[in-house]
Amino acid sequence: MATFDAPPVLSTPDTHILEDLAPAKPQNASRLSDEELYITYEIERTVSEIQQRKWHTIALQFPDEMLVDAPRVYAALNRRLEEKREFSTAKRADVDGEAQTLGLESKTQRLEISDGGAPGTAIHGEEEKLYILADTSYGSCCVDEIAAEHIDADGIVHYGRTCLSPTTRLPVVYVFTIHPLPLGPIVLAFQETFPKLDEKVVLMADVTFANHVQSVYNALCGAGYTKIFRTEVIHSPGSSLPNRTAPEEGEGLGGYKLFHISEPPASLLLILSSRLGSIYIYPTIPSPSPRKPLLTTTATTLRRRYALVASLTTIPVWGILINTLSTKNYLRIATHLQRQILAAGKKAYTFVVGKVNAAKLANFGEIGGWVVVGCWESSLLESREFYKPVITPFELGLVLTPDNERLWTGEWVADFNSLLERRWKGKNGVNEALEGADGQRPSHDALMEGDSRPPSATDLDSEPESVPPDYDLRTGRYISHTRPMPLLSSPQSHNTSSTSTSLITRHPTTLAAIAGEVSPGAEYLRSQRTWKGLGSDFVTVGYEEEEGQRGASMQEGRTGIARGYKVGEEGEMR
Repeated sequence: MATFDAPPVLSTPDTHILEDLAPAKPQNASRLSDEELYITYEIERTVSEIQQRKWHTIALQFPDEMLVDAPRVYAALNRRLEEKREFSTAKRADVDGEAQTLGLESKTQRLEISDGGAPGTAIHGEEEKLYILADTSYGSCCVDEIAAEHIDADGIVHYGRTCLSPTTRLPVVYVFTIHPLPLGPIVLAFQETFPKLDEKVVLMADVTFANHVQSVYNALCGAGYTKIFRTEVIHSPGSSLPNRTAPEEGEGLGGYKLFHISEPPASLLLILSSRLGSIYIYPTIPSPSPRKPLLTTTATTLRRRYALVASLTTIPVWGILINTLSTKNYLRIATHLQRQILAAGKKAYTFVVGKVNAAKLANFGEIGGWVVVGCWESSLLESREFYKPVITPFELGLVLTPDNERLWTGEWVADFNSLLERRWKGKNGVNEALEGADGQRPSHDALMEGDSRPPSATDLDSEPESVPPDYDLRTGRYISHTRPMPLLSSPQSHNTSSTSTSLITRHPTTLAAIAGEVSPGAEYLRSQRTWKGLGSDFVTVGYEEEEGQRGASMQEGRTGIARGYKVGEEGEMR
């Protein structure tokens, strides 16, 4: 056994206090050469777009996986913009020198000619300012207009894959980035998957590989294929193939099969599977073995989503999550959802959040289900971490449809702008009543104003006993408290403003009401929350009509600076 001459040292020496003993993690570094960087991030095209649009303050938005290249892209853009400015300045100086000998009229003409080669180019030599947006407020596929407005940007350059949702405030230049992809293996995989040369196939790729679609199409046509439809990227999330051109409507998508290059997001996969015959996905992840297209089906996912819809029909209180402040018409769809929920006799609360996670939503126990207002790619949240289900606006419409009218066709819609359009369409097209004498449809504003009528007493029953109970398919029981929002007064009294928070006595229960309207949130706070604010754990906090019950008294705390606080009226130093 070993012997010790002195007791062991059980503490860390003073010299090691400021030292980090944890092994250093390897830092990710950009692996692209300068030439590859210029090609991948399309530096030349980006510089041309910036100068043609005359932007002076530019926000560069990168997804997390591309932040490693952000400093080099920033430096490359700055360098090319400076070279362009110097070239423009030198060219303008040459024109000025020649104009001195030719006269003022010739000078003006030559200035116009010199600028005519690049319309819209800033010729005053003003320096452009670039900013990197390193952390997005919402999903990386969406344009972060909120962060860009903090620097008063003239425009945004968005890098990487994107949902292409229409923006509301700032113009955007999309750089999908260019990635190498061998042509031969793709053509060979396609031929093995579709041996018949007359097979009707839609050729599609993720936006980051969209530049390869044309070359693959040309190679397949050269191999003898005659019925391949080549898609092109467009800015239309509500199209038959989101953000892509589609075959003519007369042909129908059900007779086509899809060959998709790269793994699509879950929401896009659900849309495509509900509209096309079958889907084959060609993986682009590097692999030592030959890649083979995978036949993909979403039948299980669609059944799970429908089961989720059927389980939420008895939810009385809904939460509307505003998960975007940039997507066009997000306020209109939020207003539409509020009216839709209220018309069903249920209560809706609106929340504005950044990136959705389970911890944020768990703070609101009174919410029975959530509906997300976001871009069409990020609205599908299937994480098991959420305590309450999260659905899309399209699925909410199914939830609020009566059981005897709900029809599940297997269709799945993600773009809420399409829902707003469908709202004004009948089974056979646009309702004629919505068209004016000139045959033109009214604007969205006019249509939304027509739906601003508050519900009348006939829309919602005034007595809870007259509301039939709902049948819960999960438990096999009838539930009578699924519609907590009948009007408590006549329409005339409902329109009068009131700030009262009194309790409304209704047989057989007593419910909390605000402004003459039942408030499930206030009732949950009154009856179920154990902590109701500062001082609530000392005395019972009552409503303003109840006398004799008061919260904890306020006391003056510390004042001053940290080296000498003053406490109380006497100013004792501590």
